[in-house]
Amino acid sequence: MKKKGDFTAKVYAVVAKIPKGSVLTYREVARRAGSPAAARAVGNIMHHNPDTKKVPCHRVVRADGTPGGYARGAAKKIAILRREGALDRDGRAKLRGRNI
Repeated sequence: MKKKGDFTAKVYAVVAKIPKGSVLTYREVARRAGSPAAARAVGNIMHHNPDTKKVPCHRVVRADGTPGGYARGAAKKIAILRREGALDRDGRAKLRGRNI
């Protein structure tokens, strides 16, 4: 039987590996963490992320490329992603290949 924290730990591990200037969708993080249908759970986990330095939750975006929510406010998330070069001119995330 899986422990409740197992999926959370896997999600944090996946997100911790997203490099600066890149993003993954909630769905892609869920898939990489072993539960492809758990995109909403990833969002909830990211909302409660205790260490944004180690786990850059701002690098997780919606499937349509819009930034989505952020515990410190959507404007802050957009500002960080812009600074990292992860957004296009329209404010959507640059959803590149999934080689990260």
